[in-house]
Amino acid sequence: MKRILATSLLLATLSAGTATAQISLVNPVPQKVTASGKGIVAAPAAWRVICDKNRTGCIATQALVKATTVKQQPKAAYSVTIGVKGDKAVSKVSKLIPAKAEGYYLSITDKGAVVAGADEEGLYYGVQTLLASVAEGKLECCTITDWPDVPFRGTVEGFYGTPWSHKARLSQIEFYGRNKMNVYIYGPKDDPYHRNHWRVPYPDEEARRIQELNEHAKQCGVNFYWAIHPGVDIKWNDADRDALMAKLEKMYQLGIRSFAVFFDDIWGEGTKADKQAALLNYVDDNFIKSHKDVKPLIMCPTEYNRSWANDAGGYLRTLGTKMNKDIQIMWTGNSVVHCIDKESMEWINQRIDRKAYIWWNFPVSDFVRDHILLGPAYGNGLDIANDMSGFVSNPMEHAEASKISLYGIADYTWNMKAYDYKADWEKGLKAVLPDNYEALRTFALYNKDLGPNGHGFRREEGDELKPVADAALSGDLKGVQSLLGKCYELRMAVDVLLADNSNPELRRELRPWLLQGKNVADYGVAVCAMAGNRKYPNAFPSFEQAYKQARALQVQMYELENSDVRHALQPGIKVATKVLLPTLNKLFTQTVEAYNKENGTSFVSEAEYNPYKIESTVPQLALLPVSVRGNDVTVAPSLEVIKWAKGASFTIESDRNVTFAGMEFNLGVPGVAKNFKLELYDNGVWKEVSLLHYRDNDPVIHTGNELGGMQASKLRITNVSGADQEVYFKNFKFVKQ
Repeated sequence: MKRILATSLLLATLSAGTATAQISLVNPVPQKVTASGKGIVAAPAAWRVICDKNRTGCIATQALVKATTVKQQPKAAYSVTIGVKGDKAVSKVSKLIPAKAEGYYLSITDKGAVVAGADEEGLYYGVQTLLASVAEGKLECCTITDWPDVPFRGTVEGFYGTPWSHKARLSQIEFYGRNKMNVYIYGPKDDPYHRNHWRVPYPDEEARRIQELNEHAKQCGVNFYWAIHPGVDIKWNDADRDALMAKLEKMYQLGIRSFAVFFDDIWGEGTKADKQAALLNYVDDNFIKSHKDVKPLIMCPTEYNRSWANDAGGYLRTLGTKMNKDIQIMWTGNSVVHCIDKESMEWINQRIDRKAYIWWNFPVSDFVRDHILLGPAYGNGLDIANDMSGFVSNPMEHAEASKISLYGIADYTWNMKAYDYKADWEKGLKAVLPDNYEALRTFALYNKDLGPNGHGFRREEGDELKPVADAALSGDLKGVQSLLGKCYELRMAVDVLLADNSNPELRRELRPWLLQGKNVADYGVAVCAMAGNRKYPNAFPSFEQAYKQARALQVQMYELENSDVRHALQPGIKVATKVLLPTLNKLFTQTVEAYNKENGTSFVSEAEYNPYKIESTVPQLALLPVSVRGNDVTVAPSLEVIKWAKGASFTIESDRNVTFAGMEFNLGVPGVAKNFKLELYDNGVWKEVSLLHYRDNDPVIHTGNELGGMQASKLRITNVSGADQEVYFKNFKFVKQ
C-alpha cells in the first residue's frame, strides 16, 4: 500500500469580492457542475494538502505551492486531498472520476476539497479550477466533473512580424496552463534555425532559451512543440533526410518531447506530397516511435486551406493515403483566414483520412498590422469537437493583447457546446486587466474589426453604436449628444489605460492605438460640437472653432498613421474604423456642407485624405493598404504565396503627379524581374521602365537610375510571362522627390 503523505500549504485569504457564484470565475466553463452543501462560503485562511507520497513533486502540487504562501500547518482545519485514479488518497471517489483523458472530479465543501484526476494532466486542471474558484476569497460548495472536448488545445506562434520576447513567451505559457490549454507550438518565422537554417543546430544561448521555455511549459502542464520548416530548400535525398533526423535528435537531447514539421508558404520541389509523406513516415517510424515519451508528430501541409487545394491534383489525398495515420495534419479552413464549420471539417477529413488539426488564423493581425484585435473569438461551429484532433490559434505579435481572444479559445476548445463568446469576452478582459476592466472594455469595443483585407475576414464592431450613429446622422440633437457621450467615454478610457501600471506590457502594446483612439475621441467631440452649434449656437463652441479643431485632428490622425510610433512593416494605426470613425466623418461632411449652404462659406468638407489607392486584378493584392512616411510610399506586404495570373496587373494611383526618385520591391523569387513589366502613366501615355535585380540570386527588384526624375500619376506592374506566376509580395516601396 502506498503511504499517504500529509503536507500543508498556507492559502492566504484574498480580499472578498462581490461574486455571487465562484465557479463563474473558472475558465474554461466546466462540463458538469452540481451545487451542494452550504452554497458560497468564505475561503479558508489556510489548508492542508493530502496526497500519496509520489504526488508531492507533480505539477499539480507545485501549482498549489506557487499559487499560495507555503507554510507547514498540519493541523489546518480545511483539507485538500489530491490524487490520480489509482492513488490511495482518492480511492473513495475513484468511480466518480471521468474516464476521459485530462478529466477530473472536484468536490468542494466548507470542510475540505477533493481533486481527483483521470491522469496527471487532469489532476493539474482540477487544481487550476480550485485555485480559480477561490480567486475572490470565497468558495462555492459544489461538485464538478470535467474534461476537455478537444484533445490538443493552444496556440501556434506562426505569425509574421515582430517576434514575441522570451519574457512574453514565458508569460504566455503560464496563461495557457491556468486556462487548461495544453499546446504551444514554437514556430516563429524569424527564427533562422526553424526555417532558413533548419539544418544547423541552435547556438548555445538560443538553445538555453528553448530549454527554459520547454521546462516552463512542463511545469504549467503545456506540451512545448518545436516546429521545423525544411520545405523552403529541402532536397529529397538521404543527406537532407539525415540532417532533419539529426536536428530532431539534437532538440530531443535539449528536452523537447513534441515535434512539428511545416511545409507551408513554399513552392517548387518542397511541395511534393509523396515526398513529404515518405519523409515524415521515416521520421515517424525512426524517431517519434523510437522515443516512447514523444507526442504524435504534427505536419503543416503546403495546401493548408480549401481555396488553395488542387483537389484534382490529389495533394491532400496523397497525404491521406500514404502518410502514417498517427501523423496529425494541420488545416486553416476554407481559406487562409476562415471560421471552421461542420461541412468544412467533413470535406478535409475525407481527403486526409483522419481528423484535421485546426490552425485558426485569429487573432493574428500580420496581414492587418494597422489594427489591433481585442474582440471575442467566435464564428466556429459548436458541433465539431469530435471532428478535429486539435485546435490551435495563431495569435498577434502583441502577446498580452492576444490573451483576450485566447481566453475564449481556451473555453471554446474545452467545452464547445456551452461556449458563450460574449460572456467569455467579458471574463477575458477582466483576466487581462482586472483593475481597469471597464476602460479596457470601452477601448476594445472600437478595436474588434480587421478592416478591409485580402482575406475578406471581418469581425463585429460597433453594433451597439449604430442606433446612436443613425440618429446623429439624421439630424437628431439627442443622437448627437449620445454620440458625444460615446466619444467622451472613449477619451476617458484611453486616459485611464495610458496611465495604468498594472500590466505594463499591455500598455506598451496598446500605446500607438491608445494615442490614435484619443485622436478619434477628440475628433468626435469637435464634430459633435459643430453639429450641435448649428441648432443651439449658444450651447456649443463656435462652429469655426470646432471646425478648426476637427481639421487639426484629421491631420494628427494622418500623421500618427505615418509616424515612427509604428514599425516599418506596419501600414498605419487605425481605431474605430467600422462604425464610429465613418459616422464621425459622415457627420463632419454633411455638417460642413449644410453650414456652407446656410452661410455662403466654403469650408473644406472632405473628411479623410490619402493620396494613393490600389487597383489590382490580383485578388490577394487588391486590398493591401498604402502608407507614407516622409518621401517613402510603401505597400503593406502579403505574407503568403501570391497566385499572380498571366496578364494580371497591380496599379497604384495618386491623386496628383508624383516625381519619382527610385523604386524597389521583393517578390521573393530570384530572377523573376523578366516576367514582369513596370509602366508609368503620364498625360494619357503609359511608358515602360526597366526592372532589374541587384544580383542573379537576389529576389529584390529595382529600377536602377532610369526612374529618377520621371513624373506620373499611376504605376502598373503586369505579369507578361505568358504563364501564371507564384511569388511573394514581401515588400514594395517607391521614393518620391
